[in-house]
Amino acid sequence: MARRKLSHEGTLVLDCEGLSKLVSDDEPAVALVSEARRRGMEVVISALTIIEAAHRRTDKARLAWILSGVRIVHIGDEEAKAASELLISTGLHGHKYAIDATVAEMALRQQRPVVMLTSDSDDMTKLCGNQVRVVAV
Repeated sequence: MARRKLSHEGTLVLDCEGLSKLVSDDEPAVALVSEARRRGMEVVISALTIIEAAHRRTDKARLAWILSGVRIVHIGDEEAKAASELLISTGLHGHKYAIDATVAEMALRQQRPVVMLTSDSDDMTKLCGNQVRVVAV
């Protein structure tokens, strides 16, 4: 399998699917995160991603271990307002896009270059534009 190249330093953002794949020990996702760390990238998730990714069958011990090694970015009033503005500016709306917008807004505030692992590359590309490199998982 060909390896995807990540930039030196910067930030790797995991959305729900990126986190879920990491928790399920998905080999390509684990390899990408390992490579990002090797290159000095910080791995971050939105606090809302934890809510979105956890379900009854989630391996809670593995999730806790993964979360101990990433920076969890909390979403407050200002971030929520900025995510709302991001939705408005892209013409998206509703609960379907709410968490995506908060993850995108958080990604846009991270140290560049920013790479995001996501299963929703179309919407994340709309929300982040060319400021975040979106990698489909």
